[in-house]
Amino acid sequence: MPTLNLPVAGGELAPYTTKPPRHLPAAKPPFNRIAYAAAHVVADPLADCDPWLDSPIDWERTIAFRRHLWSLGLGVAEAMDTAQRGMGVDWPTSLELIRRSLDAARDYPGALIGCGAGTDHLEPSAVVTLDDVIRAYEEQCGAIEKLGGRIVLMASRALVKAARSGDDYAKVYGRILAQVKEPVIIHWLGEMFDPALAGYWGHRNHHEAMDVAVDVIADHAAKVDGVKISLLDKDKEIAMRRRLPQGVRMYTGDDFNYAELIAGDAQGYSDALLGIFDVIAPAAASALGALTRGDTTTFHDILAPTVPLSRHIFKAPTRFYKTGVVFMAYLNGLQDHFTMVGGQESARSTLHLAELFRLADAAGLLADPEKAATRMRAVMATRGVAA
Repeated sequence: MPTLNLPVAGGELAPYTTKPPRHLPAAKPPFNRIAYAAAHVVADPLADCDPWLDSPIDWERTIAFRRHLWSLGLGVAEAMDTAQRGMGVDWPTSLELIRRSLDAARDYPGALIGCGAGTDHLEPSAVVTLDDVIRAYEEQCGAIEKLGGRIVLMASRALVKAARSGDDYAKVYGRILAQVKEPVIIHWLGEMFDPALAGYWGHRNHHEAMDVAVDVIADHAAKVDGVKISLLDKDKEIAMRRRLPQGVRMYTGDDFNYAELIAGDAQGYSDALLGIFDVIAPAAASALGALTRGDTTTFHDILAPTVPLSRHIFKAPTRFYKTGVVFMAYLNGLQDHFTMVGGQESARSTLHLAELFRLADAAGLLADPEKAATRMRAVMATRGVAA
């Protein structure tokens, strides 16, 4: 097995020897949990552009990764924050991404795909009104439905600026939910993922915000497939899960505690819509297969080693987690470069990437350690490390 010299705390290098990848039995749906992986995008490394300002998508590699996820039996949550939505990827590019993904999904009968609809083409300024927000949501929802897509209703930065109370959130969501053709997944993205969303649902206290969200969902339960919350707090997710109307799902967005939340308890469980499932897709699918067979021991045995990796990738500042997601796809040969929209490959330190490599290997998630080591050495070399 290859050995590398990788950075450790204190500015030193230490040898690290990889181990063989873990054997993960293949599993095919249907699973007893609905599972979406929020999928990343890759920038075109050959584009003549200013990478921090304008980063065209590498469509071939981006769509190929969606095919990888569907082949494992996972669904795809498209054009969401993992795809750098609102963080380098704008609405026109997102709509093109959705169109291409919906086209590709037709090659996989029964493939799940949810498409992010938001208001990110509306500048979140102090003069924006609730009616502006409603029109923006209507425009994006209409465009997605015209393509035949199912909607994931994303949180709105503009709504944070326009709203003055929980009643304003109820008004906006009520108008949109009354119009959608099919039930949607509502996404409550916490401020740790996007600081501009602090105070969502009209309250900075998450429990008070939850009261508003639960009331909105209860008033429109027939138009809500489920709610995904990304607060990185399992107790808040469980509390909200137990308050949802019958038939409305909880989709965990907790990249720290997903195994426990998906397994559930005597009072229920969470389905999944997770960025970390992009990273650990083979392990996630294999674990869900075990859970479906009633083998909870194997389910936890597969996922437990992935949690330290996930906690590292999603560590604060959490919004930079996309760097680790794309880096893992590069290490595993699922794309042949590490070029990100907005130059975000530079958003994490050399030490962070080194620890990511070690944790991924410890979890048995480097599919080809020789290839991963070669690619790791190449990235380290660009940062002045002779690995």
